[in-house]
Amino acid sequence: MITIILLLCLYPPVLGEEYGNLEFNYNIDKIFSDLEPDSVGHRVPRQVNKLESKPHIIDFKVKTTIISRYAFTAVSCTMINRVSAAKEGVFQIQIPAAAYISNFTMIIGGRVFPSEVREKEKKLKGKKKETKKPGNGAKADNIESEMETFRIAASIPGKNKATFLLAYEELLQRRLGKYEHVTSVRPQQLVSKLSVEVNIVEHSEITYLETPQLRNGRTSSSTNTANLNSKPEAPLSTVVNRTKTTCKVTFSPNIMQQARIARNGMLGDFVVRYDVERELGIGDIQVLNGYFVHYFAPKDLPAVPKNVVFVIDTSASMVGTKIRQTKEALFTILKDLRPEDHFNIVSFSNRIKVWQQGKLVPVTPDNIRDAKKFIYLLSPSGGTNINGGIQTGAALLSDYKANHRRTQGSVSLIIFLTDGRPTVGETQSSNILSNTKEAVQEQSCLFSIGIGNDVDYRLLERMALENCGMMRRIYEDADARTMLKGFYDEIGTPLLSDIHIDYTEDTVEYVTQKLFTNYFNGSEIVIAGKLSDQSTDSLHVQMKASNSDKSIMLEMDIPLQDKAKEVEKNIKSLVNTTTEKDYIERLWGYLSVKELLQSRLRSESSRERETLSDQAKNLSLTYNFVTPVTSMVIEQPDIQMDKPRDDDADDADPLDEEHREKPQSLHRNTKQPDVSVKKPEKKIIISKTSADGDPHFVVDFPLSKMAVCFNINGEPGDVLRLVTDHKNSGVTVNGKLVGAPAPVNSHKKQRTYFSTITIMVSKPQRSYIEITPRKVILDSKDRMVLPCDKTSAVERDGLAVSIVGKSNITVTVQGSVSFVILVHHYKNPAPYQRDHLGFYISSSKGLSSDSHGLLGQFLYQEVSITEMPVNVTIHESLLNGTKSNQEPQSPSTALKLKDRLVPAVKKQRKIHSGRHQVDCWFVKNNAAKLIDGVYQDYVVSHLFDTATGSDMSNEL
Repeated sequence: MITIILLLCLYPPVLGEEYGNLEFNYNIDKIFSDLEPDSVGHRVPRQVNKLESKPHIIDFKVKTTIISRYAFTAVSCTMINRVSAAKEGVFQIQIPAAAYISNFTMIIGGRVFPSEVREKEKKLKGKKKETKKPGNGAKADNIESEMETFRIAASIPGKNKATFLLAYEELLQRRLGKYEHVTSVRPQQLVSKLSVEVNIVEHSEITYLETPQLRNGRTSSSTNTANLNSKPEAPLSTVVNRTKTTCKVTFSPNIMQQARIARNGMLGDFVVRYDVERELGIGDIQVLNGYFVHYFAPKDLPAVPKNVVFVIDTSASMVGTKIRQTKEALFTILKDLRPEDHFNIVSFSNRIKVWQQGKLVPVTPDNIRDAKKFIYLLSPSGGTNINGGIQTGAALLSDYKANHRRTQGSVSLIIFLTDGRPTVGETQSSNILSNTKEAVQEQSCLFSIGIGNDVDYRLLERMALENCGMMRRIYEDADARTMLKGFYDEIGTPLLSDIHIDYTEDTVEYVTQKLFTNYFNGSEIVIAGKLSDQSTDSLHVQMKASNSDKSIMLEMDIPLQDKAKEVEKNIKSLVNTTTEKDYIERLWGYLSVKELLQSRLRSESSRERETLSDQAKNLSLTYNFVTPVTSMVIEQPDIQMDKPRDDDADDADPLDEEHREKPQSLHRNTKQPDVSVKKPEKKIIISKTSADGDPHFVVDFPLSKMAVCFNINGEPGDVLRLVTDHKNSGVTVNGKLVGAPAPVNSHKKQRTYFSTITIMVSKPQRSYIEITPRKVILDSKDRMVLPCDKTSAVERDGLAVSIVGKSNITVTVQGSVSFVILVHHYKNPAPYQRDHLGFYISSSKGLSSDSHGLLGQFLYQEVSITEMPVNVTIHESLLNGTKSNQEPQSPSTALKLKDRLVPAVKKQRKIHSGRHQVDCWFVKNNAAKLIDGVYQDYVVSHLFDTATGSDMSNEL
């Protein structure tokens, strides 16, 4: 058995009992009888191998049950390996960032491999650290994107199939008067059996339901401001069945319908939006099995006047699309301000500019016109003074409230927007946080918006959380105008402020958040708790709040026993699994963990943070949630990928560790929950074709069933062209040498190693990857820096980078070209040792026959063994300056490549950090005659050089 790690880009939930009804009978004849008629019976084996090189998904199902806004989702993906050799199957799906995964199970070759959620081990010396997503710190909901990626790879035996089962849970948030559930339908290939099923079971009447067209790209749910009366057309093959309080929506396109949407299987997000009838007064309270949940979303209240200051980043990085879309959004937002509102605008870069000095102005046609002029004239330049901008905005609100007593019934908001990190003025995050808290003084709420990928999202998140606001992320390539307007719409109409909700003290315990600064139109307040005594007859509920200058108080006695019977009756015939029948308890656990993690983020005391972490950890383990304080581990069988192991070394190969995480898409989120990493015991055999060590080159010729090796004695600072296929696949790989003294008594004057590897990709878009023993720099639409000592993975636009901490990096281009870079790091290096990299070609299917470079030129060549003629041997001796005896000589061994004869001797060479030994034919003198041209022809000007030189030739 080997233990692999789930590379999660997320959190976790629970596997419903419906999986227990699945039959896992892996009869091979039955499996193949289910396949499409045209998928078997090819007469040309080579074509079959090419078409069936990776496992094929034959069944992809997603079933969601939403019970009073709490959603249980179960994903089932079955794939089959139709060839005889074991193949790697990759299960990948996007899930909502706010969701918690509660279970993951694999069924491979008829054996079940369940996951286990454990306490995350503390970082101890000598132990493997938990994996993290690029970035640092814990995950906070608001800094995450709308969706994240869960991905895991596993070996599937030949002529067999594997089923991946994933379960997750989430509480749907109400935004702009609607709940939205999103299912990612991106199996990455056309699937014969594909279905999505969403079941809604509500206590109140469902008043609105829509299933818009499949959504692609980054569009926040908050941006949809469509008229509720205009129903968009549903996706093809969607069927809706509904009653007064229930609804079943199915989406099951056949292969032809899938192909019409996207031939690559990336169909998009299947979205279901709905809303329910609101109870007047105290809200909707549901009771079940000793727990209660309270939904409070009042309507038909007058809007509370607001005092709002827009603090806008106008540094140089905002130039272009960002500032244009920001201006367009502000123009629209200004038109939506109400006559009773007051506002001002602050811009910040190196300088702080205030539209109306020392005051907030009322909303009048003249003021709106002048404000638009001020915004129109904003010009990006200089650095980013985040601290100065917030201090100025907070001071404007404080002074205004101090001088105008009538503002007591209003709501004060700071809407802060930036696209970068602090570079001017105060740049320390801790100081900015304390300064912001002191300036705001709990008199206003700060809502932060981060645009692009260079923002310190952790800073913006903490700023918002510590000042009763929330944070929203807008990606570089997203429609910032629409998303900004949508975010403002969520907070633009406050209905209540200072909301206090209390329950009979001796009746409830462990109640989630009960105090709320504001309630905005179209949202919802959700509170959950545990009943101290289930036999109690009633629960007294009291709500106090302010609306403008009025105080509101509502009170009600809730008949607990009647409520419990009502809920049980409502779900009895509609909900099947035990887990779903405990939905209120799990909802309470979900909310409690969320709030504990947010409190931990706000905490300034290490002791308090540790206490909050322990509480969140215990709850997460109780409900099997994968969170930043827990880890998920899964085991799978030792399945040989290609051929038997070469040796029985005790240490696991560094390439064995399953790369995980996520990546998240390259835009992704700064953080993700952790997954414990354990070194697997199996060996994964990859291509021998490599350049590692001093550097020692090995070229595998699989058609010729032999390997050839050579050394390159370059100079420190030389940049070598390893692979180039720039004109066809768009891939180029270069490596830079670094020098080190030779060991004592060595025949060499110095050693050289690869200190940096660069991979350039020009298709489908230009991307650069720079790898050193310490970090990986990925430059594409955005720039990302990933440490090599942390396990992580990112993927976008056909380019995937997966890091196994302190071990290796795998770069995959368009799924058909894959390179593995080993990281060699010395804790106590000798004088002749340097931290360096080893380069291995794992898959070259996507590289063309025109590929070149020190390694690339051999990818499609064959080599044979022959004997060197005697006269040639004498000639070689003369050329090498050695004295030739005139005695008859026996022929020497030579390699025949491209009609060239190359002298070679038999050797053994160790690869993969010495764990494997390769028998190879060694060519001396910097691979003279083996490579086209000479070694110097492969020295390029710089690491990012992709230029193709003149054709090389090397004739005897």
